[in-house]
Amino acid sequence: MNYISTRGNTPAKTFSQALLMGLAPDGGLMLPEHYPQITPAQLTHWRTLSYAELAFEVIRLFATDIPEADLRDIINRTYTRETFGSAEITPVRTLKDGIKIQALSNGPTLAFKDMAMQFLGNAFEYVLAKENQTLNILGATSGDTGSAAEYALRGKRGINVFMLSPDGKMSAFQRAQMYSLQDDNIINIAVRGMFDDCQDIVKAVQNDAEFKQRYCISTVNSINWGRIVAQVVYYIAGYLRATESNEQRVSFCVPSGNFGNICAGHIAKQMGVPIHRLIVATNENNVLDEFFRTGQYSPRDAAHTYVTSSPSMDISKASNFERFIFDLVGRDADQVQSLWANVAQGNGFNLQDKLDIIRQKYGFVSGSSTHADRLATIKSVYQTDGELIDPHTADGIKVARQLRESGETIVCLETALAAKFEATIHEAVGSVAVPRPAKLAGLEDLPQRVQVIDNDADVVKAIIRNKVGG
Repeated sequence: MNYISTRGNTPAKTFSQALLMGLAPDGGLMLPEHYPQITPAQLTHWRTLSYAELAFEVIRLFATDIPEADLRDIINRTYTRETFGSAEITPVRTLKDGIKIQALSNGPTLAFKDMAMQFLGNAFEYVLAKENQTLNILGATSGDTGSAAEYALRGKRGINVFMLSPDGKMSAFQRAQMYSLQDDNIINIAVRGMFDDCQDIVKAVQNDAEFKQRYCISTVNSINWGRIVAQVVYYIAGYLRATESNEQRVSFCVPSGNFGNICAGHIAKQMGVPIHRLIVATNENNVLDEFFRTGQYSPRDAAHTYVTSSPSMDISKASNFERFIFDLVGRDADQVQSLWANVAQGNGFNLQDKLDIIRQKYGFVSGSSTHADRLATIKSVYQTDGELIDPHTADGIKVARQLRESGETIVCLETALAAKFEATIHEAVGSVAVPRPAKLAGLEDLPQRVQVIDNDADVVKAIIRNKVGG
């Protein structure tokens, strides 16, 4: 299996090469040359497998340059009861109204990002050791990617992590998770601005080909293919756990800002998993909802991006969206280049003529949620089911309830545990105790280590130079 860029001007790469690359040299995102197809017989067999066994069967279809024994070892070290709290890894539960929730937030940082990031950390270390290389990870986070990456990569040989986050825009818990890490290879940088400013810095540095090559720059954001392929696994696991036979279809509702999570669902559907609909749930930053309703994609700048109570979705430029559009336009790289040239000029684009294909062939629909919706949903679930959900998951449940068809089975993908957002939980249900793992007690009181900078890619480059040398 080789990998190509959505912009069409990067030679085909192996899985390991795509893993270390992050953004393609031509500015595009890497995708497999084709999506492997899953047969009904395979799906039936996979029903008998553990999560780690399933992950091996799925990822080996994509990581064909890694010897199977080595890949199995990477995966077996990643998906363990010790790391994810249960043998099931991603158990599925059902609310009283019939909506299902797939638990994805039982990893080290209590967010779904751990599902892919723990794999990515082990895969990075393996490939770097084999190639005798070092890597400097440059990432941007709106709340959960950063901590998941840092916990997966802390202390890893041959890797430094430079993580950008919007200064003061994350919850106290999210900040403490990242900034309290004292490992020498973890460098936290808070940018005065929004998440999209951080993301733009990452892309600016990635697009400086000379700097990227000299300092071995890569990324762990969801533009990295290794993140997406690991996420495909839990869609298949969720489907298998929500059904009893392959004749049944399931829809997934996914809280979405950067389009990485639901992009993995799109790929699972293209592989032949019986997914009925992919439901995009946004918060007040509803650029993706606008596209899936109207065909108009109009990214906003930081000044027009809202700060909300579901901060991991406070994103107005969805980096992974390009992967879906590449498929939507028949993998026409020239058209993708043209569309994103319009985006770069601040104009966006309109694909209203493809709405029927988007809905009928690809199964996408969408809805949005507000702060009041989040509070009402958190309160409702607490009253009926006795459990606390985080604000992002609440966005998903609100949209799933709004768009559910008669008889439709919808699995909402859990984004994080409620413990990461205590202030919003208390606003919704009062001063109830919000459970958190004992190992995270007093997290916010630990010493924190972070550099606060202006929105300037050159400053970030200087920090990397000073750390790495040269």
